Amino acid sequence: MLLEMRFANFFSIKEEVCIDFKAGNIKTVAAKNLADNIFTVNEETLLKVQGIYGPNASGKSSIIKAAFFCRQLVIDSFQNNEGVVFSFIPFKFDGYYEKPSSFFINFITDGIEYEYSFTLTRNQILTEELYYYPGKRRAKIFTRDESAGTKKSDIYSFGEGLFIKPLDVAQSTGKTTLFISRASQLDREIAKKIYNYFRTELLIGLPQLSGQYAVDLFNENKKLIIEALKMADSDITDMNVKVESTPFIADTFNISRKGMPLSPNTIKTVEIINFYTVHKRNPDITFNLEGEESAGTIQIFNLLLILLDVCKNGKTLILDEFDASLHTELAQFILDLINASKSAQLLFTSHNTNLLDIKKMRRDQILFTNKKEDGSTEVYSLFDFKDFRENMDAEKCYLQGRFDAVPYINSSVKTIKNLLEEN
Repeated sequence: MLLEMRFANFFSIKEEVCIDFKAGNIKTVAAKNLADNIFTVNEETLLKVQGIYGPNASGKSSIIKAAFFCRQLVIDSFQNNEGVVFSFIPFKFDGYYEKPSSFFINFITDGIEYEYSFTLTRNQILTEELYYYPGKRRAKIFTRDESAGTKKSDIYSFGEGLFIKPLDVAQSTGKTTLFISRASQLDREIAKKIYNYFRTELLIGLPQLSGQYAVDLFNENKKLIIEALKMADSDITDMNVKVESTPFIADTFNISRKGMPLSPNTIKTVEIINFYTVHKRNPDITFNLEGEESAGTIQIFNLLLILLDVCKNGKTLILDEFDASLHTELAQFILDLINASKSAQLLFTSHNTNLLDIKKMRRDQILFTNKKEDGSTEVYSLFDFKDFRENMDAEKCYLQGRFDAVPYINSSVKTIKNLLEEN
């Protein structure tokens, strides 16, 4: 479960911004009616859904990019060689381009709470820290400070008994590699646990589900999937899945099971999974999902499968513009799906103001981004507006600029005509 993320000096993010999934202390009747929007773990009450709203170029995507960058560095940096330049741009104004960028994530996996953070420039990692809560108190797993000396024993400090031969790992960890990434590849148990959290429990974007797991997930939730697809295409009445064999021609570089090269044009068969839809016009005719349905229908189906995986396994999913091209009713269905789960979480960005409904989202679930005068991104919550009452219309207030996070555009036919005439 995700508790909190903090990022600084990353694209439009200058000063540290925070995405906090810890629920606020809201005891109103409206909040009590949204009891399904929260869950409790380790005596901490967490939100299942948070939505980020704001004008274009206000920094919504920078937050998603920062989370993705953090995740990928944990997963992939063990492969980095010296001289690698990290693929991000620090904030370009006010001298921040030369300053370090920072990343912090607070999460729970296997019932244990962790705090993991690192700082870096575009050329090297500067610090890295991992703490955990074996009980009520915070305890060190390891810290790293590349400015502390030239010896690895000066740079690194380890909690007692948590790593096997930790300095051996440190010796093989370069300045462009996160220690946790390297240690996971060297089979250190606690590092593998952190690594697997980032790889399998924190999802950003839409990974493709495949194989028997996708088949089982579909069969278990077929009725729900069909109902959701009906919202997107009222003509769909049924759907089925088949595991089918299909031939393909192997080239000369393929090797047979006996270890001998296959001859050119050798025909082999492979099993592939095909999903088929049925339309009300003629129930006897099926349509191949990937080959014959619209891109929108395919997108929705893939999104639903991922969401079902997230809900079933209590994962966290982060999506940028998750409802692009989705009808509001279907977008709300997706939020309801997460809220119906036991402990799944969704962080999304959106421009769909119809979702700003206090009857369906708590005030602490609604976040705003705004671009300040210095060009940097700030993030704040509707919960921060103490003068907002829950009998008010959040969508109307947002569009009126009550929360600052809307573009102020002087747009009219006359204005545009004048601009065109100037050219």
